[in-house]
Amino acid sequence: MTIHANTWLLRRKWILVAVGLPVLVALWWAFRPEKLWINEKVNEAAPFDTSAGPQPILIGRFEGNAQQTSGRATIFKKPGGEEYLHLSAFSTANGPDTHVLLAQSGDPNLAPIDCGPLKSSEGDQNYDFPSATALNKYQTVIIYGERSHTVFGLAKLEPF
Repeated sequence: MTIHANTWLLRRKWILVAVGLPVLVALWWAFRPEKLWINEKVNEAAPFDTSAGPQPILIGRFEGNAQQTSGRATIFKKPGGEEYLHLSAFSTANGPDTHVLLAQSGDPNLAPIDCGPLKSSEGDQNYDFPSATALNKYQTVIIYGERSHTVFGLAKLEPF
């Protein structure tokens, strides 16, 4: 009787391994824990127009808040009227689900604009704004960790 129980248990272990291993691989592939942290350096040049270069309209330096953050945030206006954010000499700590936000420091009713996920923790990067964004209402660029609800750093914008 003991031999029969051991054989049954051994067969069940192989079934568990045969089913469990593909499930674990599928879970790893779906969630990709190593992609939670960005650690590649990006070097995007500021976009330009052939007729004339973009003009800087607002500029600010990053100050670390919860994490060490440095660099410069500049909002440029292209000759066609489109505006974009350029982060230069940028560096911050790695973090999961980090976003670039444009916010107003004084009005809590004005929702921040999410410019998108942070492309890299280091280097020059560009972010477009949604059309019809009234930039005169926003004075701060924030690097924000969505999962941890943490402000990594911020740059107060001033006219160029």
